[in-house]
Amino acid sequence: MDVTFEQTLYEGMAAEKARTGPPEGFPRLPMIPAARYTDPDFLALEQKHLWQATWLYALHSDELPNPGDYRIWDRTGSPIVIVRGKDGDIRAFYNSCSHRGAPLVEKTEGTAQGFFCRYHGWTYDLQGNLNAVRELRDFPDFDKSCHGLKAVRCEMFGNWVFINEDPEAEPLSAFLGGIPHDWENLEVEKMRHIQSDSFEIGCQVKVLIDAFLETYHLKSIHPNTVDRFLDSRSSYMNLWTHGHSMMTTAHRNPDWRDPGAKGMPEIDGAEDIFEQNPSYNIFPNLVTPPSNTGMPILTFWPKTERTMIVDVHWFGPEGSEGHPMWPTRISNLGRILEEDTQFAPSIQRSVEAKGFAGLHLSYQERRIYHWHLELDRKIGDAMPAHLRLPDVLADYVEEH
Repeated sequence: MDVTFEQTLYEGMAAEKARTGPPEGFPRLPMIPAARYTDPDFLALEQKHLWQATWLYALHSDELPNPGDYRIWDRTGSPIVIVRGKDGDIRAFYNSCSHRGAPLVEKTEGTAQGFFCRYHGWTYDLQGNLNAVRELRDFPDFDKSCHGLKAVRCEMFGNWVFINEDPEAEPLSAFLGGIPHDWENLEVEKMRHIQSDSFEIGCQVKVLIDAFLETYHLKSIHPNTVDRFLDSRSSYMNLWTHGHSMMTTAHRNPDWRDPGAKGMPEIDGAEDIFEQNPSYNIFPNLVTPPSNTGMPILTFWPKTERTMIVDVHWFGPEGSEGHPMWPTRISNLGRILEEDTQFAPSIQRSVEAKGFAGLHLSYQERRIYHWHLELDRKIGDAMPAHLRLPDVLADYVEEH
């Protein structure tokens, strides 16, 4: 992270704490219509243009340690096989035989020498090439090289694997912008996978994403946990292109350190700001507070129009695997997540109520509006005019 940028964050937190009102000239944010959370037609557009056409975190390379190791990843509706090839590279393919669409693997994870369709016996290698066709004599002018598995864009940030179903998408590195540079001294390429868990929540996915883009709720929802050590009035926010954003919140006591990470191995050279709870949102659904002792990555996924899944992945510095503090640290976050999700089903019902017109956001909730503006850009011309949001934040969004 640039020294100048780090200093800007400290100065920004101090300025936020000192202000007595929104910055001069900051616009009133227009209402976000409730239909963007409830209307089936809009949610179908969101599924097509956002979840199936954006770079999304899938897994860590530690989860595929050996050639032939694979996992089925199905968070966007289409089952995708992510596999480590014999050359060590990780690739992704739709779990559909090129013949008539039968699944190639049925277990959620395992190890394979190649892929075999049990329906008609077509076989493929780990690079997706079609190797053999039963009764090839019955297929006129058949070119096996044209019938390999349908590949899915699969690229790496450190040892984290990202998937994008849009074959024309820009490279992952361009999408992430300056975030890899921010984390350069965290040695992300050496981060090890510690643990992953998944939870189903009874609300539309944006209801919970919203909660992780602001600290306005801390006093109400986390009075005995997060609010005890974070000063929500100091939250300083960065809005970046591609819908990404960051929120940095100062500790109430400048000398406070997370007791749940006490004694854990630290990453040498990591900037001090990573002890001040910076929370990144990699659009659309990845939230993480990186630190010099490791980090959780939370990803939020739509399941149905009224339910979602949150995945919680933990990563630590090389050598921290098996450290006795991990259970404490993981359970501490679990308690906070329980607080964040306790009202989610009732919020969902209230959002669907006839009397609720939409979201009225404050200056401190501007990351939510920024997120929705990027959703509008993803949907593009297909966005219904009555649900499109005016872009009143253009002057507050930076290249990063």
